[in-house]
Amino acid sequence: MLRVLVVEDAPIIRSSIIKSVERFDPTVIVSGEAANGVEALEWLEDYHADLCITDVKMPHMDGLELIFQLGNRYPEMVAIVVSSYDEFDYAKQSIELDAIDYILKPVDQSKLNRALSKSIEKLTASRLQHASAIFIKRLPHHRPIMNQWLEHIRTLRVETMPMLIVETLALLRDWVGEQYFLLNALSMCWLQTVIEELHDPKLSLSFDLDEGQDLGLGEDVLEKLNLRFYFSLCAVRRLEEGAHCLMRSMREVRVGQGSRLIENTKQYISEHLAEKISIQELADLASISRSTIAAMFKQETGSTINQYVVEERMRRARDMLLNTGLRSYEVANKVGYEDVIYFAQLFKKHYGFSPIEYKKRMES
Repeated sequence: MLRVLVVEDAPIIRSSIIKSVERFDPTVIVSGEAANGVEALEWLEDYHADLCITDVKMPHMDGLELIFQLGNRYPEMVAIVVSSYDEFDYAKQSIELDAIDYILKPVDQSKLNRALSKSIEKLTASRLQHASAIFIKRLPHHRPIMNQWLEHIRTLRVETMPMLIVETLALLRDWVGEQYFLLNALSMCWLQTVIEELHDPKLSLSFDLDEGQDLGLGEDVLEKLNLRFYFSLCAVRRLEEGAHCLMRSMREVRVGQGSRLIENTKQYISEHLAEKISIQELADLASISRSTIAAMFKQETGSTINQYVVEERMRRARDMLLNTGLRSYEVANKVGYEDVIYFAQLFKKHYGFSPIEYKKRMES
């Protein structure tokens, strides 16, 4: 997701630029707006943006000075200049300040679209390059965790994968320091390295998670105070999906494509997590015996039915704890546990922390 700050002193023109940006792509959103460079810098003290689209001539602080200040204070940002002045000197200064493009008003949609595409490409490449440099430097000192990932994928060990992911996130957060926006690129570097070191050409990541959207966390306005929490959640989800995808690929390599029957069974489990789920009930729905569905499920997923139900309940509980205001006992009831103490014990066994401790750790 690309968050944009639009800086333009004329309200009508500013509104027009915002509408043009919003027409480009749903993953590019306008997070804030300002009438001049001073207001823009004040806004950036509290909120996060990836791209600044700015006019040149504005009161108090013009666009060129703003871009200069952004380069010093927020070097991870990129900028696009829009101007009514077809003057070579302005365009030249914009290029020298590393602006993505210099677009004349009225802003042509196709030109803005190209500039936005360039911005995304530059940000993606820059962050991936930065993350790769960090990864190459730090990984040799933390081989044991990577080796655990390889072992988990090879042996389809799903039970302890959640705790390994939490441990991996803590490691990656330590690597990026205050540059939390690098967690997405760094998590992808991690997953790509797992694939490479498994040495199997049939394994791949068949997903492309844009930060936050899959979790319903794609807020238009992202406060600086929430950056660590936000990007950490995005990275956790990315690592989780990557691990599940790789295990699924590994399983398919070994036993072939999963049957539709098992997929339907998994779907039924997902839709009835708040209820008691028995193997006999699932067998009756599939019109096969208990032993047959148990064996098929184990072969297709690598887990027993009971293990899978617990894992799905824990994942659902984790998401509810982090994304709703529900208390632990309410979450427990919604995922099929009447005994809150037993639920807390299972959660701690699954994630390494009690529900309350896990939430505090993610928010800290």
